[in-house]
Amino acid sequence: MTALDLSSPVAVVGTGTMGQGIAQVALVAGHPVRLYDAVDGRAREAADAIGARLDRLVEKDRLTGAERDAARARLTSAGSLDALAGCALVVEAVVERLDVKQELFRALEDVVGDDCLLATNTSSLSVTAVGGALRVPGRFVGLHFFNPAPLLPLVEVVSGFATDPASATRAYETARAWGKTPVTCADTPGFVVNRVARPFYAEALAVHELRAADPATIDAVLRESGGFRMGAFELTDLIGQDVNESVTHSVWQAFFQDVRFTPSLAQRRLVESGRLGRKSGQGWYDYRDGAERPGPHTAPPAEAPAYVVVEGDLGPAAELIGLIREAGVEVRPEDGYGAGRIVLPDGGTLCLTDGGLPGSEDLVHFDLALDYRAATRIALSASAGVRPGLLSGATGLFQALGKEVSVVGDVPGMIVARTVARIIDLAFDAVARGVATPEDVDTAMRLGVNYPLGPFEWNRRLGDAWARDLLSHIHEWEPSGRCAPSLALHRHAAAADAREGTPS
Repeated sequence: MTALDLSSPVAVVGTGTMGQGIAQVALVAGHPVRLYDAVDGRAREAADAIGARLDRLVEKDRLTGAERDAARARLTSAGSLDALAGCALVVEAVVERLDVKQELFRALEDVVGDDCLLATNTSSLSVTAVGGALRVPGRFVGLHFFNPAPLLPLVEVVSGFATDPASATRAYETARAWGKTPVTCADTPGFVVNRVARPFYAEALAVHELRAADPATIDAVLRESGGFRMGAFELTDLIGQDVNESVTHSVWQAFFQDVRFTPSLAQRRLVESGRLGRKSGQGWYDYRDGAERPGPHTAPPAEAPAYVVVEGDLGPAAELIGLIREAGVEVRPEDGYGAGRIVLPDGGTLCLTDGGLPGSEDLVHFDLALDYRAATRIALSASAGVRPGLLSGATGLFQALGKEVSVVGDVPGMIVARTVARIIDLAFDAVARGVATPEDVDTAMRLGVNYPLGPFEWNRRLGDAWARDLLSHIHEWEPSGRCAPSLALHRHAAAADAREGTPS
């Protein structure tokens, strides 16, 4: 099954931002495109708006004048659904209401031929449910574009329970022919991206609700240590707190209130107060004229130790040894067993967080970094009773490596580590349940939400048992079940343990 021929007309129903974007993608790819909107005049306005965007593409040398003129000639606005007869593909981008979408597609079936591919751009509803009322449900598929559709490459091609494999393949190949990067997935709440991405928001909110750090500090650590393009609080302000909270709530409800997807009370209160983010002028941050953006908590300068003793294998933090030497701090290696640690001259110990609490006056945890050399900030955590001077010595050591240091509360798993571990866990769970392949999950998370690594790439870098062990420790301290490792992750880690001869 191949992509639709470029001579085949494509229709887009619903001419809001997303509908216009999808129409532009199909139009620039070379298809005749017909726009329809139930509100009189909207389709014509959308066609004019798309024409203006084509003009800007010419100004940016992304289209020639001749290509723009040809595209404009292929774009028409339809006055009724009947005008969509003869289309080979109809993509719906109307309001996210099941009854509205079902009614629309039932009406479309009376207009288009049985060989016309019908697609919904829903991000939160069940593709199976939307297509369930159709006479020919096998030709119905989800085509979930990401906003803005002309710019973002990812398209989730979602097969409902009744979708014919040939229809999914044709939709996949058509999206690819349009210059997109499609991934295939089963019809599950959140599909791939909105399912696997939930911990990115949830863990930041959890750390905030536990009073371990403020939003500006959490965002800075996620960006500057975790390698994420944006922090969770600034990203939800950009998305819209109401939109992000609604998606979280719909996924939670669709999974029968699975504790792993529990919404945040803090975010609910923000929405109830009308602080929806950039669009309302206030969210976690204040965007009104003259408002000053708060900075992250950054520790004052401290003296670096003259030397450190490194015992055992630092695992994902092994790169620190070379960085410490390059900073002029003597490294004295010693044999050790179990998790590696860095010992300061006064006997205090620094360890990469393992999901537990520091718990000792002689211990400081540091957070995971995507790349310790490139990281510009490191988070440290210690118990309230940490020995005087130890936290200062740990701060001085990382400052000597050129890092800003944020001291956060003693929350299990800290910030980056717990976030990455939970993303890995949900990815393994999704694959085990047949939602998508590991390769498609990685592609979806890198392209759909700009993660620096896909979950399975992270897992390979950190080690097959890392996420399971860290989440198991968090679960000991927070036994709600929200952070408990999935069966899929347990199985994967146990298989790795067996290969290495390590007791599970």
